[in-house]
Amino acid sequence: MAYNRRNILQRIIDIQNLTLEHTHKGVTQEYVYNNIIYPLYKISRSTYYSYLGTPAKRELKDMNLNQKRQLQLF
Repeated sequence: MAYNRRNILQRIIDIQNLTLEHTHKGVTQEYVYNNIIYPLYKISRSTYYSYLGTPAKRELKDMNLNQKRQLQLF
């Protein structure tokens, strides 16, 4: 399960970075979704906005720390 969650978190981070990159240029999130995200990832608008609100970098960092701790126990 951690493997699948890690992939989803990485995908969320990629989408967040694309959105930040383009909104800093002055376009709206709606434009980014319609012209960049949807053609590339084929996700719904509600999923897109859910991804933008997810603290994916923190969750991925926590997941990596937990995995390292587990490896050190044995």
